[in-house]
Amino acid sequence: MLNMNFEQRVVINTLSEAWQASPLTGVYRKPLAREEAEQGHATSIVRYEAGAKFRKHEHPHGEEILVLEGVFSDETGDYPAGSYLRNPQGFSHAPFSKHGCFLLVKLHQFQEGDNNIVRVDTQNTPWQSGMGNLQVMPLHSFKTESTALVYWPAGEHFQPHVHTGGEEIYVISGEFVDEHGRYGEGTWIRNPHMSQHNPFVEKDTVILVKIGHL
Repeated sequence: MLNMNFEQRVVINTLSEAWQASPLTGVYRKPLAREEAEQGHATSIVRYEAGAKFRKHEHPHGEEILVLEGVFSDETGDYPAGSYLRNPQGFSHAPFSKHGCFLLVKLHQFQEGDNNIVRVDTQNTPWQSGMGNLQVMPLHSFKTESTALVYWPAGEHFQPHVHTGGEEIYVISGEFVDEHGRYGEGTWIRNPHMSQHNPFVEKDTVILVKIGHL
């Protein structure tokens, strides 16, 4: 098991982690949290080399993907950088990448009854006004869980707050900062239930945020 104690805070600079080979030729991973070697709860950065492909398979308890670089593909379409995908239990596909891609992937983490297929092209979806000067792009919500992109303009401070149900952050660009540290592009943070912080940024920053799911 890796980082499966959800009462502990976890911070990983994924850019400094070593790639690990997967069972499939041409696909590599940087595990961030993992229940078992090849099944169960998992959060990873995944790299497809050009031409890599998987055989057709299902994902018990779902699959959530943010395409970070390149183009990810399956029978349903081609998904360039910025694509946010959710494939619920019962969905099957044979994914591949013609020219290679990098992904943030979460497996086996859907709540019971969360059965909708989601496809969001974040490069062509308008931002919405958030608190203060923040801009928010909602991606998914179900019961207590919600996922969004958040744009922080340089110099923005957010009010101190508590994470009921926990929080996960992936820094897409810029640098996210709080009283605990500084987190550059590629950093993954998991804050446990009832943790708190007072975040801010000094330069334009975009993060992926998931709350209420821990």
